Amino acid sequence: LMNAAVAQGVEPAQIAQHCDSVSLCFSKGLGAPCGAVLAGSREFVGEAWRVRKLLGGGMRQAGVLAAAAGLGLQRAEETLRRDHHNARSFAEGTAGSIRVLDSPLWSINLAAVETNIVMVNVQGAWPSPAELCERLRAVSEEEVAETGRAVSVLLLPWSARTVRAVWHRDVSARDTELARRKLEFVARKCEE
Repeated sequence: LMNAAVAQGVEPAQIAQHCDSVSLCFSKGLGAPCGAVLAGSREFVGEAWRVRKLLGGGMRQAGVLAAAAGLGLQRAEETLRRDHHNARSFAEGTAGSIRVLDSPLWSINLAAVETNIVMVNVQGAWPSPAELCERLRAVSEEEVAETGRAVSVLLLPWSARTVRAVWHRDVSARDTELARRKLEFVARKCEE
């Protein structure tokens, strides 16, 4: 919700007005250690509260965590805009620039990069999304010798032909550049 609101330049309430209920996690993108809020009709929230208690949910003295959530909300726009910018920089720096035997190893639809998520479409039979993710995660002596750095990039094989990359408050512009360079390094190795 918060990423969509920042990307569209609207208040979250403008998006949520079309929903019967909304759940917002404070630890995803907003940087709080944990916590969430649930909004909806009085009856819906009352029933959710009852079920949560039945299942043993609850936390005493959660004020410190609530303060972290409040701080995350205060800084949400700034933080999420930075995440969106880093994701876009990564996508623009890699889209269409990496080729193997004159056919792309992967592609990124720049029009689809609207928030902090970049979907990388893996083309051809090799590497598979899982293999690509493993190569990006692994650090070899050859990489350190060639680049002078040991960089491990954690991405998620999303589907049979897609890898998902997500930016959050702990991924800097420098980290983004290192991830882009690692992707280029992996591409060169795949070419060889």
